[in-house]
Amino acid sequence: MLELILIDDLLFALVGIEGRYISIKRVHGKADVVSFQVDASMDLALQELAKRIFPLCESYLLIDEFVESRSQFKHGLVNHAFAAALRAFLLDYQAMVAQLEHQFRLRRLSIQGLWFYCQPMMGSMQALSTVIRKVSANNYAGSAVLNLLQSQAKAMAGDSAVRSLLEKMTHSASNAYLSILERWIYEGVIDDPYGEFFIAENKSLQKESLTQDYDAKYWRQRYSLKKDIPSFLANIAGTILTTGKYLNVMRECGYNVQVPVSENSKLMTFGSNHQYLECVKAAYEFASGELLSLIKEKYDLIGKLRSIKHYLLLDQGDFLVHFMDIAREELLKKHDEISVEKLQSLLDLALRTTAAAADPCHEDLTCCVERASVLKGLSRLKDLDIKNVSHSNDLEEPISITGLETFSLSYKIQWPLSIVISRKALTKYQLIFRFLFHCKHVERQLCGAWQMHQGVRALNSHGTAISRSSLLCRSMLRFINSLLHYLTFEVLEPNWHVMHGRLQTAKSIDEVIQHHDFFLDKCLKECLLLLPELIQKVEKLKSLCLQYAAATQWLISSSIDIPKLDEQSDGSFGSGKLKSKNPSQVQKVMTRNSAVTDSILKFEREFNAELQTLRPILSSSSQAEPYLTHLAQWILGVGNDQ
Repeated sequence: MLELILIDDLLFALVGIEGRYISIKRVHGKADVVSFQVDASMDLALQELAKRIFPLCESYLLIDEFVESRSQFKHGLVNHAFAAALRAFLLDYQAMVAQLEHQFRLRRLSIQGLWFYCQPMMGSMQALSTVIRKVSANNYAGSAVLNLLQSQAKAMAGDSAVRSLLEKMTHSASNAYLSILERWIYEGVIDDPYGEFFIAENKSLQKESLTQDYDAKYWRQRYSLKKDIPSFLANIAGTILTTGKYLNVMRECGYNVQVPVSENSKLMTFGSNHQYLECVKAAYEFASGELLSLIKEKYDLIGKLRSIKHYLLLDQGDFLVHFMDIAREELLKKHDEISVEKLQSLLDLALRTTAAAADPCHEDLTCCVERASVLKGLSRLKDLDIKNVSHSNDLEEPISITGLETFSLSYKIQWPLSIVISRKALTKYQLIFRFLFHCKHVERQLCGAWQMHQGVRALNSHGTAISRSSLLCRSMLRFINSLLHYLTFEVLEPNWHVMHGRLQTAKSIDEVIQHHDFFLDKCLKECLLLLPELIQKVEKLKSLCLQYAAATQWLISSSIDIPKLDEQSDGSFGSGKLKSKNPSQVQKVMTRNSAVTDSILKFEREFNAELQTLRPILSSSSQAEPYLTHLAQWILGVGNDQ
């Protein structure tokens, strides 16, 4: 009789209901800790048999309570799908209990028979309860639940039935997750109301920030990977992120692009067949190809880069020559006294009256005046790989910098080209332009000085200060011309052609960005801008050239006046009266002649000294940086002429 009562109680306990001899004990504060107890008055043999079945009862109760709590949407779509799968599993379990009860009513079920029929479910229920305890204890959701289910399935390699059940649960729970993934890789949309997806969206970052934010956070941080990534997607998470980003760019451009979807491309399952990997790969290739085609053809990326090359890398310098002529007066002012509006109008005039007028992109060109010199600007860009950074603090600003040191061109870049030509990329272009622009200015000043020397060639100046000055001017011109030739034909042109070739064969927009950034960084480095020790020497030499060019008019006019005075002092018709009458004038001529010669010698000494100190630096640097070899040969050639 007691056995029948106990079997009846156990059948109730299997569905979480207390009986006459079986009670449920809960631990206060621990919802997932439940235990069943049998009355101590029960026969010990029956008690032991009952206790064998209790773990199944406890597992059922735990799973049932989890299903009720996690069926709410606030716990996320994955938990909801997992709870739905558990509910279906419990229906099968309850059907088994109902069959056992039917056998019991027919008096065909003993307590040993009950234990026998319960054993097949024991492993499955305990495995599920283990998962549920971990999910509840850590408040898992989304990817964490899927990873836990998958790891538990792998751990059950020795029990095929339990492993199959856990894989089925993983499949059911992942369906909701894969539906979010589908929208992302097929439409570029994150439909994730509970934050379960492994891709985060930062809505505060807008595409307009690409033209203003030096760090270009939009492309890297608008969409980013979270830490919790489903293990079965871990190897392709980057591809998934990129696919959606590409589709999103096209949506932002106003194109409703959607990856062609067939029955075979539905992400409804994952497993050993790896069908989902093929779907992701196909979606990536489509999105990448469409965006690349859009940016290259519709928005003419190559044409825009070529236009930037014309203006910011001085590929077509006729407009700049005209601009420097008409804007000279404004550029000679201090940087805080310059009218940017006036410079802009002069730039527009120069563009309209030169070959640049034929370029449809010339209207995107604007001018600006920076606050610091190129060297100071470089020292503030922390992301650049500047050698010997400790010396960058030693860079001193000129006492009074003018527009010639701070003038720069800028370029209006529209979305989506701003993904490639970001604020950071444009800043690097501007640094190269400012260096080239100042070198061009130095060259123009020296050419002016050289023309003045050529204007007095008719005079018999052999052996005079003028001839010495002429040789110095020629050496300075050779130096600046060698530098400009190196920058233009040894650095910018070859690197541009390499980048152009790579862009033509690029398979994705990220490859385009990589090639473009590599081009800019390589140009910055090879233009000496990332080598402070070298660039400081070059700047010092340029400064000496400008000082000499500014003093040339005085030097030449003084040298021309001196012979005339000598002729007057000698032309006294042999009487010698003028010499005797004007000793002070003769003294003045001699003093002036000495001052002119001393000035030229001083410039010559300083220029040669700077060249001599540059030679060992260039020689040693060219061993580590082979691209400096040609520059070293030219500079050493200038030095050897002295």
